[in-house]
Amino acid sequence: MKINHFSAAEEQTVLMPGARGCVVRWLVSESDGAPNFAMRQFEVAPGGFTPRHSHPYEHEVYVLEGEGVVIEGEQKHPLRPGVVVLVKPDEVHQFRNTGAAPLKFLCLVPNDATKKTVTVAPECGTE
Repeated sequence: MKINHFSAAEEQTVLMPGARGCVVRWLVSESDGAPNFAMRQFEVAPGGFTPRHSHPYEHEVYVLEGEGVVIEGEQKHPLRPGVVVLVKPDEVHQFRNTGAAPLKFLCLVPNDATKKTVTVAPECGTE
């Protein structure tokens, strides 16, 4: 069993092309003995966003704090605390903070996600 406060996990800047104002903490991962899934916490600064991207695995998101949108293809869906999102494999998506405070959310991915290719949409970073 692992019991920890989220702040014990190192905060890492998201360095993928097309990201701005994002940090991630790996709260639970394979290195902790989790056999199937990793849990990450993302924090997106006001005006920040994740890359517009896709990957061959699902992930589940639970919004903790803040306001934003998740973009599915060209459609924007509002985010607020308590909203749950399922991103299916190969869906082009992006998370954006549209509020004045940080947007914080949990994101669960399969452990083997780190071994799979993430494809950043070509229009990333052109804003």
